[in-house]
Amino acid sequence: MQLDDLIAYLDASPSQWHAAASSARRLATAGFTECSLADQWTAVPDKGFVQRGAAVVAWHRGADAGPTSPVRLVGAHTDSPCLRVKPHADAGGFGWKQLAVEVYGGVLLNSWLDRDLGVAGTLVLRDGSTRLVAVHDPVARVPQLAIHLDRDVNERGVVLDKQQHLSPVWGIGNPAAGEFREWIAAAAGVSGADVTTWDLSLFDRTPAAVLGPQGDLLASGRLDNQASCWAATAALCAADQPGDATAVIALFDHEEVGSESTTGASGPLLEHVLERLALASGADRAQYLAQLASSACISADNAHSVHPNYPERHEAAHRPLVNHGPAIKLNHNQRYATSPDTAALAQQVFEAAGVPWQVFVSRNNMPCGTTIGPLTATRLGIATVDVGVPQLSMHSARELCGTKDPAWLAQALRGWFGR
Repeated sequence: MQLDDLIAYLDASPSQWHAAASSARRLATAGFTECSLADQWTAVPDKGFVQRGAAVVAWHRGADAGPTSPVRLVGAHTDSPCLRVKPHADAGGFGWKQLAVEVYGGVLLNSWLDRDLGVAGTLVLRDGSTRLVAVHDPVARVPQLAIHLDRDVNERGVVLDKQQHLSPVWGIGNPAAGEFREWIAAAAGVSGADVTTWDLSLFDRTPAAVLGPQGDLLASGRLDNQASCWAATAALCAADQPGDATAVIALFDHEEVGSESTTGASGPLLEHVLERLALASGADRAQYLAQLASSACISADNAHSVHPNYPERHEAAHRPLVNHGPAIKLNHNQRYATSPDTAALAQQVFEAAGVPWQVFVSRNNMPCGTTIGPLTATRLGIATVDVGVPQLSMHSARELCGTKDPAWLAQALRGWFGR
């Protein structure tokens, strides 16, 4: 059932906006009350959430939680590398209609070639309202150059210029200014004249799928990091009463481009929500700071499984395997926020939940990526550990992980919230 629920979450979330909406719907169904950041918080529900853009922060305050009681936090991010549609979308030439796109994040460029692409995201209307839109029909395609016109491509490799080679085709004829705007507006059920701006992503429209004769692999777009968003949301919705603590999830946007935004981990969203919750419970500034010092965060972002065709890219003793449990991620250069104390905490959480775990450390000559973990730890002073589901093809249009690891992560996070 958990695997089916994860697949449903992934298929319903073709953009970061839809991932945030998917989590918000699940929270509301589970009895969480949506709150507005524009209001003054006096009477705050014990189970609530806020959504700002493509970010969500939700909480479940324990019945015995006091002004200095700890927060048990899980952080993840809703965004994934992709191709974003530019404001003046209509481009092309030589009898082809194309879409002008901007590369978002560390895209594995060749993975976007020759795929049937849909388009999804949000439209901002003239009255200031927003409208989610997702077109799952095949809309566009980035065609690769034929081998007859690139004879040594298999020896040299595919070399792509982000500006020149990634504009997808979506029709034939001469491009006409405003054509895409009218088309996407109609798909959303509004007038093109009402659409002022948008944040739209192309996505591989192939649904998430279970692979292999034993059904032990899961292929999907946006596993990084919607698998963690799903696990955090599912865990919070199903967790037992957190007692004298407050369970919190923070699903940020813009992690793939540095997190520096109003809805990113470097922004004030989480900090403001936690402070509002503390003040509404009667805490003063000193008690709020004491609460942060006693709290801890699990930063959940996928990890690199060892690749069977490239085993040399991992150190032998630190090679995560799929379906062997989430990986605790360490980097002394602070690309991950894990400390000796928080690594021990994560081990306790996994073992208490009956979940296997692994350890990932990158090779010295293979720099690793980073996560929201160091940002959350630095901004709030909360002790943080980085963990993640092992996967292959990270930042591809379509990624691969095991079927057991996401459920194990959700199981461990549920135990963490009810600890």
